[in-house]
Amino acid sequence: MSAQNPVGEPGPVVVLVGPMGVGKTTVGELLAERLGTDFRDSDADIVAAQAMPISDIFIEGGEEHFRELERAAVRTAVAEHRGVLALGGGAVLDASTRELLTGLPVVFLSVEVGEAVKRVGLNTARPLLVINPRKQWKELMDARRHHYTDVARVVVATDDRTPEEVADAVLDALGLKQHPGEESRAPGKEKQV
Repeated sequence: MSAQNPVGEPGPVVVLVGPMGVGKTTVGELLAERLGTDFRDSDADIVAAQAMPISDIFIEGGEEHFRELERAAVRTAVAEHRGVLALGGGAVLDASTRELLTGLPVVFLSVEVGEAVKRVGLNTARPLLVINPRKQWKELMDARRHHYTDVARVVVATDDRTPEEVADAVLDALGLKQHPGEESRAPGKEKQV
């Protein structure tokens, strides 16, 4: 399957969006393996290019500087990458990024606050969750949820699911087939998106 981005060029086969702690990297790596393609994470691209963790980028340059780096990293990844692409949790805040995602096979991985806090942890180095992580996470989701749903072709809930089950649900929802040679899921298991 090859997606088409707004300018008619091939794009990623799957783009994962969603909040921090939802499992975009873990699920993305599983999807890439099952589809026989590569995985790319826009946050990892930023960390590699800047040679420092995202938390340090926030401290040294501020959130606006980080968002500029993020916008450029997403644009480059969408233009260059043909595999599975995971975007940072705040990437969808940018209108040009949302426009860039139009027509691509975007999947919003959703998670409820209680599960997200368990996954992210209360003692975290994530810059936007420094004080009262549960409250901060909920406020971030309230501000971002409509952007995630607006850009997504499908929404896949991750609560009470293993990463493997989430990957299965994404493949099913997008109608993608596993790469030959990959083990298929257990027969008879019903998947709800």
